Amino acid sequence: MLIPALTGFTTSAAFILAIGPQNTFILRQGLARSHVFWLCLFCGMSDAVLITAGVAGFGFIVELLPNLPVIMTVGGATFLVVYGVMRFHAAWKNAYHLDVTGKPVGLWAALAACAAFTWLNPHVYLDTLVLLGAISTEFPQTAQKVAFAIGAIIPSFLFFFSLGYGARLLTPLMQSPRSWQVLDVIIGVVMWALAVKLLLS
Repeated sequence: MLIPALTGFTTSAAFILAIGPQNTFILRQGLARSHVFWLCLFCGMSDAVLITAGVAGFGFIVELLPNLPVIMTVGGATFLVVYGVMRFHAAWKNAYHLDVTGKPVGLWAALAACAAFTWLNPHVYLDTLVLLGAISTEFPQTAQKVAFAIGAIIPSFLFFFSLGYGARLLTPLMQSPRSWQVLDVIIGVVMWALAVKLLLS
């Protein structure tokens, strides 16, 4: 069970570390110490629902469409390569700007904004339903899939709560373009490694 769990953990962690509006929103709310717990919980639970659906539903769809894993493997590997290129390009441009300003808002307004950043982002569906779902097919047994899903869910809660509550400590680092540049290079390498793993599995 350790290998499926570690695979889910590392894959999910690589996806969630990418710079995006959801992460910067949580960071800004963390800086303001505004509704941090509920926003982090919302983000973690949203990812848990999507990851579970991807891992559980993808296998059911495969039974209906036997050729789908091959299609998704090629498509997923292509996306990972392109995504890696995007991260390398972002690191090369080194044009990062993180806006952490703004006044705190009410809980419901903050949750509505967080929901938009989470559920209206097309990449979240590619990451969870498609890519994690496809990678989970490497582990056919139910117990292995459960371990993979749990491993993939854990990074979301760890990341969002660490980002939200550690925002004040992380701000100097995250406002440094060089730090984001290094992070994007690392993410790009991980994405390419995952693409190779998909194609060779």
